Amino acid sequence: MDLRSPTTLLATGAALLLAACAQTGALPRLSAASGTSLQACAELATRVKLPQTVIASAATVPAGTLAVAGQPIPEHCLVVGRMNERTSAVDGQAYAIGFQMRLPRDWNGRFYHQGNGGLDGFVANALGPVGGGGELTNALLQGFAVLSSDAGHTARQLPLFGRDPQARLDYGYAAVGTLTPMARDVIKAAYGKAPDRSYFGGCSNGGRHAMVAASRYAADYDGILAGNPGFNLPKAAVAQLYGAQQFATLAGDGDLASSFAPDERRLVAERVRARCDALDGLADGMVHDTVACRTAFNLERDVPTCTGPRVGTCLSAAQKSMLTRIFTGPNGADGAKLYSSFPFDPGIAASDWASWKFVSSITNRDPVAVAYVFQTPPAAPGVTADPRAFAMAFDVLRDGPKIFARDATYTESSMEFMTPPNVDDFGALKRRGAKMVVYHGVADGVFSSDDTAAWYGRLQATHGGDASNFARLFLVPGMNHCRGGPSADQFDMLTPLVEWVERGRPPERVVARARGAGHPVPNVDLPEGWPAARTRPLCPYPSVARYDGSGNTERAESFECR
Repeated sequence: MDLRSPTTLLATGAALLLAACAQTGALPRLSAASGTSLQACAELATRVKLPQTVIASAATVPAGTLAVAGQPIPEHCLVVGRMNERTSAVDGQAYAIGFQMRLPRDWNGRFYHQGNGGLDGFVANALGPVGGGGELTNALLQGFAVLSSDAGHTARQLPLFGRDPQARLDYGYAAVGTLTPMARDVIKAAYGKAPDRSYFGGCSNGGRHAMVAASRYAADYDGILAGNPGFNLPKAAVAQLYGAQQFATLAGDGDLASSFAPDERRLVAERVRARCDALDGLADGMVHDTVACRTAFNLERDVPTCTGPRVGTCLSAAQKSMLTRIFTGPNGADGAKLYSSFPFDPGIAASDWASWKFVSSITNRDPVAVAYVFQTPPAAPGVTADPRAFAMAFDVLRDGPKIFARDATYTESSMEFMTPPNVDDFGALKRRGAKMVVYHGVADGVFSSDDTAAWYGRLQATHGGDASNFARLFLVPGMNHCRGGPSADQFDMLTPLVEWVERGRPPERVVARARGAGHPVPNVDLPEGWPAARTRPLCPYPSVARYDGSGNTERAESFECR
């Protein structure tokens, strides 16, 4: 009779399983989660006693109070709290990690940590987005217990929280490590057991948070969903300032958009389609074969050069030179590429692309992020009064190295606290049987899909030329930053991720839908003539969705990933 404790037996069994998998080359299979019902809600405010944690309230939210794309969300418990309250010795501000949790009455046994976007600073509703824009489901609706947070600072503290060293670290990674065990304890108090499976998902900076969780906290998460991940966010922000400076060279009236006007962006988009649309076997307004398009489209050759005034049917030689610099990206002080190139895609004609390039790059987003959060030392107060001036005065060669700098006060550079460590490996995640799904809109105006595709190539090389047994990348043609653009941008990546983690079924394709007329959240960027319910498969990179030559051209079933 074996008298060892159940915990010891489980640990021994897990070790034997890992050893067996190592011998056969197979990865461990994680078991499926099992659900139960909520046992406690209001009493959580007094029952949960955790270090450095305040549960401010816990209350039942009736069914139908919230909805996603018209679908009522069932009854759940809303928990609001904060962690690690402190007063900064640097700026005198009061800081804490604010959070909320939504715990469904009928729980599926899973935890979903929701990464928010931008500079954080607000506690978004903990609903658990699962894919592109206007999705018809979310993690809470599917029965997950969901957590969201402000990453350690409030909206009132934006962007000057970057002057506090700990607030920088919380924003970069420490808030995730702090919140995870707390959330698991609250879930155990609410349901009588800890979650069987834990997932982390988000888009933009939330996608970066997801990749940070996959690297720094690999033991805590079984499934990672990273959308348009800004894993090189400080570099991308510097590239935004560089791009703004290039646009400014031709913006005589000061309006950056005048350097590359809407009709000119539509012209380039049309020429990209003319060269690349049919490369996947069907001319349907979407460029699926983005790799082939890189060589098929040539800005200098395929877009007419103006011989007279700009009238929307040509680009001047100066415009072409400007766009080449922007799409190629800046070099750093060492002469190497500081950030990635960007692909030409029809989505550059969309409003979201323009907003990132012409607005965010000179207003209180990229300039203030670089000034206060990413560079060391941070700038003196005052940049928020004139962020455009900061952007225009920023010298990539002189000031770019500041994102790699540290000093006695700021002991980690932004490229250390923002970027996932060992981003080209994720071996710890792989070895325990966890999985990662990454998606990226090809026409993202701020985080380049080229950067993410290059990362996946390096990941493949690290793992013997094939990382698809634990990590897969899906490029979304035409999609801008997390949503929008001339694209089928509505999809659920969480359900196939769960199937992969818990049932061993890898996602060979994910069906994406357009948000046309009649959709609860229609996509204003869809071209005229697109059917409202067009569907397309998203394929694991580097495979491409190709038309089979005979089926309904508006249905995903007529396309193969190959």
